[in-house]
Amino acid sequence: MTYRHARKAAYAAVALCALALPLAHQHPAQAAANRIRLGSASDVSRASWNGPAFTMNGAGTVIPASMSRAIDDIRGGTGSLDVVVLAGSAPTSGSKTPECDTVMTLAGVNSCTTWTLTAAADATNSQVNTDIRNAEFVYFAGGDQCRYAAWKGTPLEASVESVVAKGGGSGGGSAGHHINSPLVYDACNGSVTSTEALANPYDRTISFTTGMFQWPHYANVINDSHFVTRDRMGRTMTFVARAIKDGLTTGGAAWGVGVEEGGGSLFIDRNGLGTEYGKDAYVVLGDHQPEQAADRKPLTYSDFKIWHLTPGTTFDFRNRPTCGYYLRSVTAGVPDANLYDGTPVTNCGQSGGSLAESEPNDTRDTADDATALPSPGTITGDMKSTSDRDYFKVTLASGQTASLTCAVPSTYDMDLYWLDATGSTLERSVNNGPGTDESLTFTRTASGTDTYYVNAEAFSGSGSSPYTCTLTKS
Repeated sequence: MTYRHARKAAYAAVALCALALPLAHQHPAQAAANRIRLGSASDVSRASWNGPAFTMNGAGTVIPASMSRAIDDIRGGTGSLDVVVLAGSAPTSGSKTPECDTVMTLAGVNSCTTWTLTAAADATNSQVNTDIRNAEFVYFAGGDQCRYAAWKGTPLEASVESVVAKGGGSGGGSAGHHINSPLVYDACNGSVTSTEALANPYDRTISFTTGMFQWPHYANVINDSHFVTRDRMGRTMTFVARAIKDGLTTGGAAWGVGVEEGGGSLFIDRNGLGTEYGKDAYVVLGDHQPEQAADRKPLTYSDFKIWHLTPGTTFDFRNRPTCGYYLRSVTAGVPDANLYDGTPVTNCGQSGGSLAESEPNDTRDTADDATALPSPGTITGDMKSTSDRDYFKVTLASGQTASLTCAVPSTYDMDLYWLDATGSTLERSVNNGPGTDESLTFTRTASGTDTYYVNAEAFSGSGSSPYTCTLTKS
């Protein structure tokens, strides 16, 4: 029996026992909330933490690599922290604290407390909420996300949100992964397969909870789990189409995040940069209204944009990419072949190897994406005022070098900065005088990939005459 099934079996066992009792002996009594604490009996007390950080797992188990990353990020590499695990039922076999058993093997952990909460009213339990608020990471176990959705609007929800607000973190696996997205497929009417969802996007088993956890940089997302093994791409496509059609997300777009079981875990840091661990994950974007999404009619939706994240690759949720995806469609409930693999689009609407600034692009959040430019590529813009700033983002892999040379018109003096994902300056070019060209070079020496930003900033003067920069990557 799998871990997820063991937790779900507990629900079924309770239900069967209730049915077996004579009517006269049926009472609304619920088992009391159960607490098991491992490690220190005292909580850590510290003035500040360095998160938030999140782990989104494809199955219920804790993934040591991503959990260690979250712990290290939150504690800033020093000291220790406390973890709380929330479960809707106890496992029917094996350890009563499987998540905490793993957590307690990791460096930087002071304690791990498992709370098994079998009634919605347990969300008001004062000891539960005290433990959560004193913790620095809350992990939702696998099981049934409908139980977790019932905690919406309760003190427990507010307690978990307080952990993230103080620089802690949240995460979970399977059902715990589902509950950590702002749009939750709650499965309160039962589970749905991809075939069923594509055949009828308004099947009664497709129900959502909104307005619960709204984590930084993770807006308009709906999570899914056990992704490849249980062939859930089709139902995630349906969830995305429904979210757009029903106005459950903003901006006319919705994003699905599906993580594979067997060790898959998406870690997301305080800046919204996701890194995949263990197994693959997929990000599915719908950015237009479905051609057909109606009750008892099969889904038709053209050109879902899909990013395939293999272990070690990153995805920037704060500044979401506009390139690197492959396209798949659904026609009359039938999806294209090869849903889980495709050739990424690289031109992304850019022609002639050039990118012109598109205002507003005066912050990192609104940066124009230059990642897909061929090398060498051309970036153009102008300094519309003496306080104008133009931001462009570029992704580099380990060992890759970016060189940027800008020809500046005589009507203004422009400076050039190369920034990391947090906005810290790594390189700069600040030559004096209107019309003086600027240039800089940066090499990524760290492992993996990361996103960087170019800030072209007016120092003095302004005008509509364009600057022209050549970006070379090698």
